[in-house]
Amino acid sequence: MNYQIIIKRIDTVNEVEGYWSDEDFIQLLEKFNFPDAATAEKKNLPELLEMAISDYEPNEAAEIVLTYKLSEELNEGQIEQISHNMLIDKVCEEYPEIHLQGTLFHINQLLFKAYNGKFPNAKASVVHFSMTLVDGEVKELTAENVLKLLNNGLSDRNLIKRLFDDQMSKNIPFPEAEGIIWELNTEDNVNYSLVTSENWINNEDITASEFEGILEEIEEEV
Repeated sequence: MNYQIIIKRIDTVNEVEGYWSDEDFIQLLEKFNFPDAATAEKKNLPELLEMAISDYEPNEAAEIVLTYKLSEELNEGQIEQISHNMLIDKVCEEYPEIHLQGTLFHINQLLFKAYNGKFPNAKASVVHFSMTLVDGEVKELTAENVLKLLNNGLSDRNLIKRLFDDQMSKNIPFPEAEGIIWELNTEDNVNYSLVTSENWINNEDITASEFEGILEEIEEEV
């Protein structure tokens, strides 16, 4: 299937609005021993959490938030190690389990704000684009579909293309795509926005704002 792709713009952001829910804030406030979190005004919850977090040592706070979000994915030893490493490196860009990088980004930026920069400042990219099917019935695209279609507009220096050249350019499965793209949104299956790490896609990676792409049915391995 042939698609006409237009990349409208890429916004670089320090946080992704709406990731943390009011319930997240309340739960975290309780874990940081803040009294009466459930009765606080909703609009004040983020600021209250920042204050509560800042009463702890940075690595202790990191351990609490990591445990809250990732205790089902990571063991205590892994969480403890990450809580220390986060103060030195952008773990959210380097962690080998790609499907955890998005969550690690959101945790990192929560701590970055609470400690006024003691944690490295990671950034995300919000890519706004359209993918118009030249002929055939329009369907909602998956993260895998989108990355394969973006291939022709990305520089050869792009990290995704360097690490996953075969998956991007050949008719084979690309399961890592779901971890690379943190959010994929569309209301009409033509105009999309995606959220990912600036490390994966940034403005310098784009070599063309309009280009064509061909999407083939993936040949599943037998």
